[in-house]
Amino acid sequence: MKSRVQFHLFRQISRHRSTDASLILERSINRVQLLGRVGQDPVMRQVEGRNPVTIFSMATNEMWRSGEGEISQTGDVSQKTTWHRISVFKPGLRDVAYNYVKKGSRVLVEGKLDYGEYVDKNNVRRQATTIIAGPALKQVK
Repeated sequence: MKSRVQFHLFRQISRHRSTDASLILERSINRVQLLGRVGQDPVMRQVEGRNPVTIFSMATNEMWRSGEGEISQTGDVSQKTTWHRISVFKPGLRDVAYNYVKKGSRVLVEGKLDYGEYVDKNNVRRQATTIIAGPALKQVK
């Protein structure tokens, strides 16, 4: 694995040095994996002129122990819950998510981060972070 990464890095560096930088399309990664519980039943929405999308919320939890150190079993356990907005656009995956994923289900979502803006009902511009699901959405027991 390490040698493959080194090879790709070397290839990018040598390509950058040998050609005009404006002609190179740089490769990058935008990948997210979340394992958590669904906070609400998925809803399917369709904006006029666009394909439908299935949307649901998902919670992930982070837990840690404060006190005498990680080795010790004493100390207070703290937890932080983070909520994520999941959007599923792929037709087959979108329909499976809408029909089978339910509130409280434990799911694994693989996808990418997307940042956007919208104007709320009070005409206030807001920012939104969304996870675009795909290639995988799996129900985990």
